[in-house]
Amino acid sequence: MGQHRRRTPRRRRLLAPTLVTTALSVLTVAVVVVGTHSLTPRATAVASPATSAAVAPSVPGTPTVPAAVPVTGTEPSASSEPPVPSEPSVPSEPDPATQSAASTPASTPTTAAPTPADGPLGTTATAPATPEAATVGALFTGTVRPGNHFCTASVLHSTTGNLLLTAAHCLDDPSGVTFAPGYRDGRAPYGTWRVTAVHTTTGWSHGGDQDEDFAVLETAADAAGRRVEDVVGGNTLGTDEPFGTAVRLYGYPAGGELPLLCTNTTGRQSAYQRVVDCPDYPGGTSGGPWISTATGHVVGAIGGYQQGGDTDDISYSAYFDHTVAALYAEAAAAAAS
Repeated sequence: MGQHRRRTPRRRRLLAPTLVTTALSVLTVAVVVVGTHSLTPRATAVASPATSAAVAPSVPGTPTVPAAVPVTGTEPSASSEPPVPSEPSVPSEPDPATQSAASTPASTPTTAAPTPADGPLGTTATAPATPEAATVGALFTGTVRPGNHFCTASVLHSTTGNLLLTAAHCLDDPSGVTFAPGYRDGRAPYGTWRVTAVHTTTGWSHGGDQDEDFAVLETAADAAGRRVEDVVGGNTLGTDEPFGTAVRLYGYPAGGELPLLCTNTTGRQSAYQRVVDCPDYPGGTSGGPWISTATGHVVGAIGGYQQGGDTDDISYSAYFDHTVAALYAEAAAAAAS
């Protein structure tokens, strides 16, 4: 969950440094109209990121996950609350193009029968080394080494093959940040990728809106010229999916060197916040993806309310609707340019 410091600011990013935008950073603002609780996307990039081949961005489809090729490796304060629909409706079926709110709020998540593949619901354990787990990694400042990671991120499927999803509160400047997918015990089995740009909404960057605590990161190709998605695959962005969705929740605890995994059914904390009961998700797990067991789409990232939660046993995520879809489109267009 985020920092999980009890009732202190910046709860989810326990070991994350405060990244200050440098003189080499450039800001790009794309105007996007995104409905009730959002604003224009905002990007922060390093001075000379590696460029990708120009590919027209599109809403992601179902990604294919190529066989991973191992290599030797080394409280925000909102300026204003978004309006809550007077009678929000619950999306009955996953639909990435319809409404953004849901049913009557529930302070605790609901529980459904587990599937054999996911094991007992609400139980946290070390994530097995699966193709899906390989798309999830840790964010580092400087050297990829034990104890040096501060947040979690995951690969987003895109036409450019170089996008990541994390929590906006994890970082605002890409300088010196590296992503290591599938990181375990001090090793980066698939390689590492340098983060070159951070895309957030202006709702977050100007007001710390907890309902927009998500970010899309761009990465450069690795030393061998490979894009991160070509190596480990990526997860399709899911929007407007029901609150009562069973998800697999991944995260890298700041004090550990192995990823955590818990499967449980999400509930609604507020109009634009999901909640899930998964024990023992401490600082460092911020940005960890919520992957639907039904669709395989990523429908959240640990963050949002209390920057992910002020206890280790309950996690939150901003609800993924048209706002995150607009941010994704802006990041994909920037990555393709």
